[in-house]
Amino acid sequence: TNGDVVTPLLRLVTHPARIVPLAFLGAIVVGTVLLSLPLATPGPTRPPVLTSAFTSVSAVCVTGLITVDTATYWSPFGQAVILGLALITAIPGAPRRRTPGGEHGVA
Repeated sequence: TNGDVVTPLLRLVTHPARIVPLAFLGAIVVGTVLLSLPLATPGPTRPPVLTSAFTSVSAVCVTGLITVDTATYWSPFGQAVILGLALITAIPGAPRRRTPGGEHGVA
């Protein structure tokens, strides 16, 4: 039956060690699709899928690597997608480094 297949698959996908990589993969796929839209560039043409995919992976992994100039190649929509990818994949609530002088490093 369908329930017999779904339960092991659901258990496989929801295993704690797989949630973060699957979330990153999902963000990369969504980012690639959004950056592949003609709306993502100022001109009427669609960006190449490889450029969209590379930019999406770079934004999700916050590497800062680019193949095109972000300010001129991407439209404001495309730039917002890139910023959103970088922000949603930053780990919220991650411990911040404490400096000896307090929160702002002032002694």
